[in-house]
Amino acid sequence: QVHLVESGGGLVQAGGSLRLSCAASGNIFSINAMGWFRQAPGKQRTLVATITRGNTAVYADSVKGRFTISRDNAKNTMYLQMNSLKPEDTAVYYCNADHTDSRGSYSSLWGQGTQVTVSS
Repeated sequence: QVHLVESGGGLVQAGGSLRLSCAASGNIFSINAMGWFRQAPGKQRTLVATITRGNTAVYADSVKGRFTISRDNAKNTMYLQMNSLKPEDTAVYYCNADHTDSRGSYSSLWGQGTQVTVSS
């Protein structure tokens, strides 16, 4: 099994910064695309940013220019640098990874989530 663990969430004032990390562990064979999603109370989970194994990144319009996604394939870790945070960025942030095992079986993995709260 492969597990994803997020870290780095917390409480920050508007205009501040946080850096989230997502570490994959376990029986890793090949991690392909990875991404960050977020879910605010009473709302659906939405995409924040994704990144391919080759480091091509795509961002939601709401975070473009403020957030930067990156990954370290050697460490099986992904990051989300969040700058100029706004109260509307408050949500639980989830890590997602597409994994293929040695038999070619695909699975979409999720972390447990980390809370980000931005105060005004």
